[in-house]
Amino acid sequence: MRFGTLDFTPAADSPALLAASTAAAIGAMQAADASGVLVAAIDPGLADTAAFCEHYEIAMGDGANCVIVQARRGERTWFAACLVRGADRHDVNGAVRRHLGARKLSFAPMEAAVERSAMEYGGITPIGLPADWPILVDESVAAHERLIVGSGIRGSKLLVTGALLAGLPNAEVLPIAQPAA
Repeated sequence: MRFGTLDFTPAADSPALLAASTAAAIGAMQAADASGVLVAAIDPGLADTAAFCEHYEIAMGDGANCVIVQARRGERTWFAACLVRGADRHDVNGAVRRHLGARKLSFAPMEAAVERSAMEYGGITPIGLPADWPILVDESVAAHERLIVGSGIRGSKLLVTGALLAGLPNAEVLPIAQPAA
């Protein structure tokens, strides 16, 4: 399937284009869901959203960024993933913090996000994250027909439906995006 200037093929047939945890998560999906996860190789230097969208002719609103946040309340610290479309911003200090019941919330340090997700920075995807992490999916992501997300590595991207992302284990759909200024 062609999207933008990229040709996508079934991700289950291309494990070399996925982080190990992403490949395992796709392998554990029902066959109908797994067949809807497509992958395309990209230039790893173009993995960041703006550069990727411009080069591969994909609208910012047709991509979803997966941001890892670190929440704290008392002595407890935990991580969560947030998905909003590339054209929007995360309402981390408002909706996300309240929903997670955190006293303090921040974007996870890059080293912690990479180490704990077992994925590459710039390629982190909600597919294959640790099983105990909440995955907060913005309503506009869940409603989107086709979206580009990371694959767990910088050298490829996944094409999925918003419904698939909303149906991931630990996924919750809620309004967490703010229009970009």
